[in-house]
Amino acid sequence: MFGAPRSVTVRQRLATPAVLACLIAMAGQAGASEPSTVVVTVERSGGTLIVNATIDVAASPDTTWAVLTDFDHMTSFYPSLTSSKVLSRDGATWVVRQEGMTGYGLLSLPYESVREVHLEPKRRILAHNLAGTVKRMDSEAIIAPLGAGVEIRYHAEIDPDSLLARLFGTDFARREAEQQFAAMAQEMVRRQTGALPPAADSASPGQGS
Repeated sequence: MFGAPRSVTVRQRLATPAVLACLIAMAGQAGASEPSTVVVTVERSGGTLIVNATIDVAASPDTTWAVLTDFDHMTSFYPSLTSSKVLSRDGATWVVRQEGMTGYGLLSLPYESVREVHLEPKRRILAHNLAGTVKRMDSEAIIAPLGAGVEIRYHAEIDPDSLLARLFGTDFARREAEQQFAAMAQEMVRRQTGALPPAADSASPGQGS
């Protein structure tokens, strides 16, 4: 999952990831009137961006985990990603590289990240930035059952480069994080309901495929 999420959440998509969404940004519970809800806050602490998000989704833990770890196919449901690939797998520790393009008004900027992702199946994803367009990023995504679905709690601490810090503020970061997590939640609901699953759905990324 993940992450990617944000001047920097955009630049360091998880997982997660990450980093770790284009539906809604309102409180609620999975299984209620909406199939998913996304709530994101972004704050600054010195030069660090602190991203916290709660995503409630009407999807099973299996489906949720499959989407969060489907790095090789994330370009199919993350609009800003142009490339996403698992470079190596060593048991529960993967190295993931992602590239994409983000924009603000008329300005478009490329981003890339190489992250070490540690997987605790169907429970937690930890990610640490190794290289890319941020100085530092550490993130955690925790999955917990909630009613008929799951709740994903995401936390990231990001030190952007000086260009990002000048160009983008917390409002932009929050908007981008909301879009990131909403896109992910939408994919979870799509797979859960069995709507035209792509070839990626037949894989079992959580099993190290």
